[in-house]
Amino acid sequence: MNAWKRFLEKEDTDQIRPGFLLIEKLGLVYSFLTTILILALWKDMADPWSMIEGRVMILLVTTILLLLYKRFPYKALKFLRITFQMILLNFWYPETYSFNCHFDNMDHIFARIEQSLFHCQPSLLFGKLCPQAIFSEAFNLGYFSYYPMILVVTVFYFVYKYQKYEEASFIIMCSFFIYYIIYILIPVAGPQYYFQAIGYEWAKIGIFPEMGNYFKYHTDMFPPPGDPNGFFFGLVKNAQDMGEYPTAAFPSSHVSITTILLILAFKESRRLGFCLLPISLLLYGATVYIQAHYVIDAITGFITAFPVYFLTQYIYKKASWQDQVRYLHIP
Repeated sequence: MNAWKRFLEKEDTDQIRPGFLLIEKLGLVYSFLTTILILALWKDMADPWSMIEGRVMILLVTTILLLLYKRFPYKALKFLRITFQMILLNFWYPETYSFNCHFDNMDHIFARIEQSLFHCQPSLLFGKLCPQAIFSEAFNLGYFSYYPMILVVTVFYFVYKYQKYEEASFIIMCSFFIYYIIYILIPVAGPQYYFQAIGYEWAKIGIFPEMGNYFKYHTDMFPPPGDPNGFFFGLVKNAQDMGEYPTAAFPSSHVSITTILLILAFKESRRLGFCLLPISLLLYGATVYIQAHYVIDAITGFITAFPVYFLTQYIYKKASWQDQVRYLHIP
């Protein structure tokens, strides 16, 4: 069955639930928790009212989509509901910076750990060792493929594994939220911001001063390595200029979410998994190559992906079972 036929199908009666989808409930829970944080930091927030207004709009659109789906229970509308929640990750991500810039930056700790483990800063050396266009384009291609891979995996589940589509989407989004909470609590900007702040010479000789809340007022990035005339170099640079912030470095969500995508892919299609594997390996290397992360960020991102996957899967199954009990009115 092709994708268009899947979109135009009506939902099976036993699949229709009267209320919000679990992924929508997840988004609302995260919205509620971060709203509490906004209220706690209200006086220090730059524009708390706009953040509250954003949450009201999200609730409104989510409710409208629910009402439309109840009136027209087509799978295309369910796809739209879930996709809307996934797109909102671009709304939630910058807020991690809005929160953690009120706490003292911790990059000096991670740079010192990196130095003690490798006796250098790999993120500074990697690009210098491989400046050629072929390496620059390959790694930037890998890094740029992050969001397309999310789309590929979710669309694959929608078209070929529809019964598991909501679960796969929930796992991805819940994993993001877990890492977002970590980013709020552990403010690490990453080498591209920290080394720009302290200067290349200090980073080179291993002097890593504390920066306090420096990144609350400064968001300049270290010039990325590689071929500035490269196509994918330009795509990554433009994306970072538009939507990157000195936040979310530890652990690397690019590595962890990509690993979770590979788990989801291999679980249902070895062919899809092996197709995504080379791009994923390039992405792993790219996180250090473009100086977005320390090596320990990437390693920790990979290691934590497995418990996060199983935790989010458990949360979905538990919540799904409770949802079915309420829906069927089973005491």
